[in-house]
Amino acid sequence: MSNDAVRFDAREDGIAIITINQPDTRNALSRAVREGLFAAWQRFENEASLRVAILTGAGEKAFCAGGDLKEMVERQLQVPPRDMFPMLHDNIELSKPTIAAVNGVAFAGGWMLAQGCDLCVASTAAKFAITEVKVGRGSPWAAPLIHMIPQRIMMEIILTGKPITAQRAYEIGLVNRLAEPAALMDTAIELAKEILEGAPLSVKAGRETVMLATEMGRSAALQAARAAHEYAYCSEDAKEGPKAFAEKRKPVWRNR
Repeated sequence: MSNDAVRFDAREDGIAIITINQPDTRNALSRAVREGLFAAWQRFENEASLRVAILTGAGEKAFCAGGDLKEMVERQLQVPPRDMFPMLHDNIELSKPTIAAVNGVAFAGGWMLAQGCDLCVASTAAKFAITEVKVGRGSPWAAPLIHMIPQRIMMEIILTGKPITAQRAYEIGLVNRLAEPAALMDTAIELAKEILEGAPLSVKAGRETVMLATEMGRSAALQAARAAHEYAYCSEDAKEGPKAFAEKRKPVWRNR
């Protein structure tokens, strides 16, 4: 799939690279971009050969500058319909890992996209902000952020609307890895390849465990995590892993 608003590149190594391709509008979430992202995430989930997705923005200035304010004015938009914006873990459910590669500003809806990904790599030139208070809009999508950063830092970010640097985002735990701008995609791909080294069913169950742990108390999360891992424990790959270790070779994962 490839169109003017969102590019989809399926690599032979199992990595999908999804690029918001509207640099002239700082990759704002226009209707075309939103529709392109919904389609891209659906394709990623449905193609069995793809195991990790990287989301990024075209150009050097913006990952995504947020919603299209001109469109909001034209539509006289009040409360956005729940299906308006592509939100991972909300109106889009994926079973495979995602990485945000933030190359420039990630403001408002751009922060939302980066927050929704499982992991985040950022250029040292990137900036993050939840700017809705500056334009009288809201940021209910930011609620899960409390599982990523401390409460008082989250409070300041939302109440002031001021940007934070990539370095600050890394320090508070919003970003996993920093990279110089020219090395951003290489760093994101390197992280994706590290995930690809793991057994697919174990990666899936591990990802599910992290999500369960943010929703439940300790005992309930442990019980749910045991159930999530049962299929992985009983798989062919669970036999292949120890066998490959004993034979001092790389395992050959079959995802079954």
